[in-house]
Amino acid sequence: MSFNVLIVDDSISMRAVIKKIVTISGFQMDSCLEAGNGREAMELLATNWVDVIISDINMPEVNGLELLDQLKKNDTLKEIPVIMITTEGSSERMEEAFGRGAKGFIKKPFLPEEIKKVLYQVIGVGENGEYAEDTRNTDELDF
Repeated sequence: MSFNVLIVDDSISMRAVIKKIVTISGFQMDSCLEAGNGREAMELLATNWVDVIISDINMPEVNGLELLDQLKKNDTLKEIPVIMITTEGSSERMEEAFGRGAKGFIKKPFLPEEIKKVLYQVIGVGENGEYAEDTRNTDELDF
């Protein structure tokens, strides 16, 4: 199974590094979109579906925390899991990000295994990258 990823960072080189590390990790990407800040990310999300967003916190125009606020206001986009990647690893900053809706937090620098683990956790798939098989009895479903 492969996933659509949006990487949001004001540094072109950091976006390339994140994309490379995600690829090296073995995480299966179908498509990878990139934005330089939260405003650009929201513009991309108006016409593209992604399964997960990886965002820096400190960016011009609309930073990562403001992006979380904007996503929360949108009924369609609020369910997309967001992982914050930043050099700021203080517990206060982490709490603020989680309080605004982040589902994961990774401190730079990071290893491929670490990002893969967090990606799988926030998307809700197992270690093999697949959703768990639904073992419910279909006779019990009401549709």
